[in-house]
Amino acid sequence: MTDTHRPHRAFVALGANLDEPAAQVKAAAAALAALPGSRLLRLSSLYRSAPVGVGAEAQPDYVNAVAELATGLGAHELLAELFAIEQRFGRRRSTRNAARTLDLDLLLFDGQCIDDAVLTLPHPRLHLRAFVVQPLVEIAPELSIPRRGLAAAWLPAVASQRIERMRG
Repeated sequence: MTDTHRPHRAFVALGANLDEPAAQVKAAAAALAALPGSRLLRLSSLYRSAPVGVGAEAQPDYVNAVAELATGLGAHELLAELFAIEQRFGRRRSTRNAARTLDLDLLLFDGQCIDDAVLTLPHPRLHLRAFVVQPLVEIAPELSIPRRGLAAAWLPAVASQRIERMRG
């Protein structure tokens, strides 16, 4: 159910490593801005990062960013919209950590903690990934992650992961 009284604050991770990933991420940010009852408040710089997980060595680098949204959508509604955007961008869910045209992850939603069959908030691995922590801290340096503390406090824990801010 859409909440029209006050907008929710949501953070979404964007990533791609196929089919011109920087263009995919920029177009996905525009798609987020066009969601019903939503506004794109901030978009981080684009970052190039190494793929993670099984088979990562055979994949091209990712382009990542984090967006902050104000939205009238509920958390589950927003997640469904993110999946729909991924599908429009040609995302195919084959194997975990597979290369992809677009990956959208709901990271945080009003500081809520949710753990059900469809959604886990905060995102369970957000604090362990440089490609999430660094752009998140860029746009929201004082942000606190429920049950984890300040996002910026996690920067040292991910400092060994290869990530670089892209120019332009």
